Amino acid sequence: MVEALELNPGHRVLEVGTGTGYEAAVLAELAAQVWTIERHEDLAGKAQEILARLGYTNVHVIHGDGSLGLPEQAPFEGILVAAAAPRIPDSLVAQLADGGRLVVPVGTRTEQQVHIVRKVGNEIVVSTHDLCRFVPLVGAEGWEP
Repeated sequence: MVEALELNPGHRVLEVGTGTGYEAAVLAELAAQVWTIERHEDLAGKAQEILARLGYTNVHVIHGDGSLGLPEQAPFEGILVAAAAPRIPDSLVAQLADGGRLVVPVGTRTEQQVHIVRKVGNEIVVSTHDLCRFVPLVGAEGWEP
């Protein structure tokens, strides 16, 4: 999924679903700035501690509803969602920069496919890829808790 973002060192990235911060660290090695959102406050705090201890100054950990993204920091060249959405979240598509990519698992709670959403000018191009299984994306544009 990280590879599908096609990042370069100048890119700004949003990650939805911080977890322990591992993927945010990987993204921070490939992009200029990373914002990562985690809905579980204690997990967000632990990820922030780990990333700071490892010296990542270009990662910003946010506690909140990742299904809504971070419009105040948009646009992003890459958005990676590490949780399964019932449909492609419109709010995340709206936060893509021109030429940006959103990578998100979409489907039921038990089986999804990776979707790559590309914004090219005013056009949105969606391609569907591998089968996968992620935890549900919970939030306003995701599943109910």
